Amino acid sequence: MGNRFSRRDFLKTTALVGGSILAGGLKDAFAYKEFKGWTKSYGMLVDLTQCVGCRSCEKACNEVNNLPKPDVPFDDASVFEIERRPTAKAYTVVNRYENPKDKGKPVYRKIQCNHCNEPACFSACPIHAYTKTPEGAVLYDPDKCFGCRYCMIACPFYVPAYDYESALQPKIVKCIFCYPRIKKNMLPACAEACPTGTLTFGKRKDLIKLARKKIMENPDRYIDHIYGEHEVGGTSWLYISGVPFEHLGFPTNLPTKPLIEQVKGFLGAVPVVFTVWPALFGMCYAAVRHRMETKEDKKEKKEERK
Repeated sequence: MGNRFSRRDFLKTTALVGGSILAGGLKDAFAYKEFKGWTKSYGMLVDLTQCVGCRSCEKACNEVNNLPKPDVPFDDASVFEIERRPTAKAYTVVNRYENPKDKGKPVYRKIQCNHCNEPACFSACPIHAYTKTPEGAVLYDPDKCFGCRYCMIACPFYVPAYDYESALQPKIVKCIFCYPRIKKNMLPACAEACPTGTLTFGKRKDLIKLARKKIMENPDRYIDHIYGEHEVGGTSWLYISGVPFEHLGFPTNLPTKPLIEQVKGFLGAVPVVFTVWPALFGMCYAAVRHRMETKEDKKEKKEERK
C-alpha cells in the first residue's frame, strides 16, 4: 500500500496528534521524547496453552469492579459462539478460537487493556484524563473526560469502551489492572481466580525472562514470540502461545515503536488545523460543561443555606 493511510490510520493519527498538541502544546507535539516505561513496573504473563476457557477471570473482574451480571452466565459455554470485545459491562472477556494444529483442542484468549508502556490513549487524550503509573497500570479519570473518544480511536488494541448509558456524563471504561489491589500488594483479581496457572503476575522484566525460559525449554509447545514485549513500545500484558497470534485475533501488523513516534513525519505533512480543530471543539465543550456544573453547585449550596 506504500505510504497510503487507511481511514482508521488517519483517525488514529488525528487523535494522537490533536491530543498531544492540545495537551502539551505545539512544541511538545513536534518534539516527541522517547520513554521506555517504568523499569520496575509490574506485568502479567498469559500462557495461552494453559487456558481452558473457564471464565473465572471474567467473574472475578466482574465482582471486584462491581459490574452488572453478564447477559450470559459465566458457566454458559454458548458465549463462545461469537467473538467479544471488552465493554462497559465487562472489562475483560475470554474468546475461543480454532486451533490450526489440533481442531479438537480450541485455544482460549483473555482480552483486556494491555496497559502499554507508552499508551496511545494517553497521547491522544487532550485533557490528560489518562495516567501511566510507575506500577504499570494505565488509569482513567472519568471526572476529566468530556467524551471526545480519541482514546478509542488511538488504541491499537481497540480496548477502551464508551458507556453509552451515561450519555450526559461521558465515561470511558476499561481494565485498570486492579491498581488498588496492586498498591496493597495483592494479586489482580483475575490472576488470583485463575485455577490453571494461565496468568502469572510479577515484575515485567522477570516475566519476560520467564517467558523466554518457557519457550526455550519447550520449543514444540510454544512459538518463538512474546507478544507485548515489543509491540507499540511494549505492554504490561505479555502473551505466549502454541499457535501464531494472528490465528487468535491479535493485531500482528503493529510497529515496535510507540504509535506517537510513528506519526512524527505525518506532523509536518498535515496542516495543524485538521488535527487540532476537532479536539478544540471538545475543549470548548469541556469548559462550558465545567462552567455549568460550577453554577449548579453554587445554586445547590445557596439553596441549602436557605
